[in-house]
Amino acid sequence: MSLIAKCHCGATQIELPHKPERAADCNCTFCSRTGAVWGYFKPGELHIAAGEHDKFYSASGFGNEHHFCSHCGMQTYGVSPDWSSVYNDDGTPKGEPGAMPTGQIFAVNLRLIDDFDWSSIQVEHMDGRNNW
Repeated sequence: MSLIAKCHCGATQIELPHKPERAADCNCTFCSRTGAVWGYFKPGELHIAAGEHDKFYSASGFGNEHHFCSHCGMQTYGVSPDWSSVYNDDGTPKGEPGAMPTGQIFAVNLRLIDDFDWSSIQVEHMDGRNNW
């Protein structure tokens, strides 16, 4: 069963092959302002149809891209290093401190899916403001 996340004007549409295994509501300075709830996917799992209005912003560099529609302003998806591969949700390292992830992760704003069944997924509340 595929799901479609789309921005308000429909210029960006993201086909998700399934519900995400995990989702996060983060209170970092970026996420708290966008109001997004992120569902995570591996590279190659998503089909992203984004036209000329797809733009991205990176506050930190390091391969972090926050994509949005420049026409309607919706925060659509992000691409970043897979920090969850080397750090726990509370910011503590899973192994050696200072380790850098080798892979990427894609995060889709689940609020862009019409009629999404929120009871079907557990949303983790992450303290990104104090842990990163």
